[in-house]
Amino acid sequence: MTERQVFGSSFGEMVLRAQGLACGRGGVVLAAALDFAVASGTCLLLRGPNGAGKSTLLLTLAGIVTPLAGGSVLEGADEDAGPQLHYCGHRNALKPRLSVLENLSFWAALNGPTGIEPLAALERVGLVHIAGLDAGYLSAGQGRRLALARLLVTARPLWLLDEPTAALDVEGHGLVTALIDEHLDRGGLVVAATHDPITLPDLTRMETLAMGGAR
Repeated sequence: MTERQVFGSSFGEMVLRAQGLACGRGGVVLAAALDFAVASGTCLLLRGPNGAGKSTLLLTLAGIVTPLAGGSVLEGADEDAGPQLHYCGHRNALKPRLSVLENLSFWAALNGPTGIEPLAALERVGLVHIAGLDAGYLSAGQGRRLALARLLVTARPLWLLDEPTAALDVEGHGLVTALIDEHLDRGGLVVAATHDPITLPDLTRMETLAMGGAR
């Protein structure tokens, strides 16, 4: 397996491939006959109106929701290396009585401390100055930044992001773009559902899947 050597860490060459994939909830089909491939170093943006099935598709790719037809596979993944993906949903899943640092340290211990140190991750997302603050006092945008920091403390190649820029200011939007770009540099893969524009410096690393009649 070939490797991308960037910034001292890399992922092997992988492809997330979906064929004839149909997904939905409660027996209602929201998206059907989906065929796409996302290779290492590329990002697939899911676009479409509310109810088009973007979130359900991410849950299906994460293995949380069972596909109604077809399926998906992460080709080239090391089956012995444990979980290969991060799912970052709408909810930030924070414990309000724990500090910012304690929350992130908990997730690092749970998922495996294979990425950067929690304090370094907090610095990267702009929260190191409030590392000791209880998470219950965070603003919505700060809570989102803390949720994104979980991506950094445990290294996994596939990121599934549901509205990653939700509640973030302009600077936060830039942070999300930078985090995605850095992950792609390491040979990572990203599938992101978003209503907000995300434009990477290298447009050749981005593709868009229009869902529910989106253009």
